[in-house]
Order: sequence, then structure tokens, then C-alpha cells
Amino acid sequence: MAKILITGIMGTLGRPLQRELEGRGHNVWGLDLQHQAEQKYYRADVANFRQLERAFEQEYDYVYHLAAEFGRINGEEYYDTLWETNVIGTRNILEIQKRKKFKLIFASSSEIYGDKHQHILSEDIPLNHSIIQHNDYAVTKWVNEIQIMNFEKRFGNPIVRLRFFNAYGPGEYYHNYRSVVCLFTYRALHRIPYDVYLGYHRVFMYIDDFIPTLANVVDNFVPGEVYNIGGHEFRSVKELSDLILNHLGADDSFVNYLPEDKHNVMNKRPNIDKARKAFGHNPRVVLEEGVPRTTAWMKSVYRESIAKSQPGITVSR
Repeated sequence: MAKILITGIMGTLGRPLQRELEGRGHNVWGLDLQHQAEQKYYRADVANFRQLERAFEQEYDYVYHLAAEFGRINGEEYYDTLWETNVIGTRNILEIQKRKKFKLIFASSSEIYGDKHQHILSEDIPLNHSIIQHNDYAVTKWVNEIQIMNFEKRFGNPIVRLRFFNAYGPGEYYHNYRSVVCLFTYRALHRIPYDVYLGYHRVFMYIDDFIPTLANVVDNFVPGEVYNIGGHEFRSVKELSDLILNHLGADDSFVNYLPEDKHNVMNKRPNIDKARKAFGHNPRVVLEEGVPRTTAWMKSVYRESIAKSQPGITVSR
């Protein structure tokens, strides 16, 4: 079995990926910013080369680089931290990889497709078309991919790039910069106003469909390849909001309907054929199943705050 390091291991994807890989018999180590008592864990900022080097005093077969500043609005409000973590941090990983020769699995984003509105987004679009990304988060992720391609060409670094499309589900703790399913669900549970942009469509991928695919990359690693990892459900953002509200028995009195999101594009739908063939990627959980599971998890985690936001209402377990 392989020895594997996951950067960003304490995140929404890092935790379940660790469990999945360990369940398959791999020796998994982690790196993140949080203080933890874990034995196979390093506390380090990927943007700090000295801190990062400590984790690489031992050898790894594979490194999943998940550590990043996430979110479009986060990237606008904290752009300095975004650029340091995403761009300097990834460059640090690549510099260490150049010496250590481990295989790198990089978490990119659907955001890199920017203003390209093709009906289906295929992996070769960024190299065949001029693209303008609409926000700093998207720009940093495309810069990361350019960094990677340069290191592949100049130094032969073995790397696979994965472009993630809207993963959601239990384990994603709320804050203002989280994914749309997390944002809508939390705010609907607490009756906090939120915005819905009309005419916008996305694919949605439940986390239990996503994590096995991530783990499968280790067994089917082909250097230099890039894959879209997404779902096949192409739904409107309003439809998602309506589904959440209907499930909770809530009206839309606290929802603001808006015509345009200046930081984002209207539609993103990936071609996931490469991931199907390479990793057996096969999303099955539809929103009608995934939303209730996510809601149930959030109710258990935020039971007290939900009760405070709606006095007199009992929140069932």
C-alpha cells in the first residue's frame, strides 16, 4: 500500500478522504493549519516554506494537495491571503516535489473555465480558448494549473489535476464562503436571508459519490492528465433553493431573487467521461436524496442555534 500525505486534511474533503484511503489500507498522513493531537499530523501553512519542509522530512508516494483558500467572495474580501495560500503555497509544494519526486494530485476548480459558456465543459477548453476568469479565486486556480504545467514541462514533475464541480453534503461546516448547498441549507434552517440568482445553473455532486473517485486516483495515476470531477444533475440554483425550502416546509419570504452575480458565470456543466473511464466516477445521489441527508446532518450539528433562531419550534434529531 502507499504512503500518502493530504494537505488540508482537516477540511470538508480531507477528513473523508483520509478515512477512505485508510480503509483501503494506505498509510495516510495529514497537514493543516489547525492544532491537532493526531500522531500522523503536521501543523503547517503551505505558504510558509520552512513550516512545510518539516512534513517532507519523510518520503511519500503520493501527495493530495487540497489545502487552499476557498470561495469566490472570500477571494475578493481576503485576496492577499488567497494569493499567498493558493499561489505561493502551490509553488512551495511544486518546489519540494521537484526534489522528492512524489506523485502529486492537485485539487483545481470548475471556476477556471471562466467566461466560456459552451453547453458542455471539456478539459481541453482552457488550452484552446482565451479565457477570462470572473474572480480572484478562479484566477488563482488557473495560475496553479499554469504553474503545474510549467513544472511538468521543465522538471518532469508527475502531476494529475482534478477540477471539482460543486461537491456538497454532511461534513461541510457553515461559514459565509461555503458552497451554495451549505449556504442555502444553513440559512434556511435559521431563517437568515440569502440571495438566489435567477437563470444560473450548476451540477451538484454528493460527497459520498465524490470521495471514492478521489481515492481511486492513486490506483489509476497518469502523469500530465486533467479530469473534470462533477455530477450529472444540471439544475438551476433557484430549483435547489426551492427544494431546500420545500423540504423544510418554509416559504421564500427571506430569499432575495437577483438577476446577476457579477463574480460568477451563469452555467457550468462538465463533461465527466474521462473521470468515468479512468476512475469509475459514477455519481448516483440526486438532490432529492442528498439535500435531506445534508439537512439532517446540519440539524444535528446546529440544533441549539436553530432552536434559538426559531423560539417555540422543536428541532427533531
